[in-house]
Amino acid sequence: MSQLADVPILFEDADRFHADEFLFHVMNLADAGRGLLVTGRSPPIAWRITLPDLRSRLNALMVVALSPPDDATLEGVLLKLFTERNIKPPSDVISYLLHRIERSIPTARDVVARIDEKASIEGREITRPLVREVIDETPPPFDPVD
Repeated sequence: MSQLADVPILFEDADRFHADEFLFHVMNLADAGRGLLVTGRSPPIAWRITLPDLRSRLNALMVVALSPPDDATLEGVLLKLFTERNIKPPSDVISYLLHRIERSIPTARDVVARIDEKASIEGREITRPLVREVIDETPPPFDPVD
């Protein structure tokens, strides 16, 4: 455990993790010299926090909002994901995807995997009609409610 003494901490979806004391202790570890990155879908000011000391610390944090990727970024991500699978899709496939998938990296990763899987299983080339089928079969994004 001593090997982990200086390892930075990543606390994802902290806004959905309702354990004030745990988060308070994690922040204490960060104050002791460890790095800390806390993520959430809403800013800390909107979190249901009951410990006044924790509320104060959260309010003092630097908050950065991340926007969805723009067209150029999402296109680059899609091309990278296809390249990692040794796939060179036609350019019309990329432009088709850009306008039809949720603008997120996890969604792009999932859609590329589904496209690759369907093409492999069915022995088909990756074309716009195949991509359209994959998109039509893709369930809408799931966003759990607290």
